[in-house]
Amino acid sequence: MNIAIINGNRTTAFSGGKAACPFCDAPVIAKCGPQREDHWAHKGRKNCNLGKENETEWHRSWKNKFPTEFQEFIQYDPSGEKHIADVRTKHGLVIEFQHSHLDPKERDARERFYKNMVWVVDGTRLKKDYPRFQKGIGNLATKKMNGYFLVPNPEICFPADWLNSSVQVFFDFLGDMLPDPTDAHRQPLWCLHPKRVDGKAVVSMMSRESFVELATNGPPAPQAPVQPAVNNMMLPAPRMIVDPRFLKEISRLIPELTRMPPRRRYRRF
Repeated sequence: MNIAIINGNRTTAFSGGKAACPFCDAPVIAKCGPQREDHWAHKGRKNCNLGKENETEWHRSWKNKFPTEFQEFIQYDPSGEKHIADVRTKHGLVIEFQHSHLDPKERDARERFYKNMVWVVDGTRLKKDYPRFQKGIGNLATKKMNGYFLVPNPEICFPADWLNSSVQVFFDFLGDMLPDPTDAHRQPLWCLHPKRVDGKAVVSMMSRESFVELATNGPPAPQAPVQPAVNNMMLPAPRMIVDPRFLKEISRLIPELTRMPPRRRYRRF
């Protein structure tokens, strides 16, 4: 875990630190060093839901891409049971990072509880995961609008346990590996959308930087529409507010201004 409690305050790990688990209140100690992300760990094995899955460096690295106040956010269900989301942004979006196998029933339960959430899944957990994706990516039929792909058989690209998720699932096929400039398919995140179009799965890709930026700050504010230029057309005149006293005065003057001058008469000789 990245966050523990000291004197009631959420605290990140520091060398020699001792604190309490935010989930079960048991003592935890700081694990720090140059070879791994700083984190907290229980003293010995504890029956704690937060510590059941031993977090990998991949898991901690993803959480640390977000502000500390977003990490390991505690929520309660109607029965009072405590749930801790990996990340919950200021916009209420929950992000769960999943490396190990997850029972589909547990996945469904989290999706029902959090509702507004997405998954980021380690696509390198099994040796066959990325080769399967590489083999199946050739079946992506490009949709001409907005860069989406339609996949008639998503099971040939993605793990079967994630095909029926009710929320977006982002697959990270880079894992803990160093970026390889020659393998463009590993660089972005590949998103499997929950909806289907004509029976085909909808897939899109997004850079890691864009994902973190969008999740952290939310979508950009819509721009005010700009009135298009009008050629060869007379634009309507702007409305003017006129003082009624001016109208009364101008109506009095109009007869004077429009009255014809008297006809000049000349004497005959």
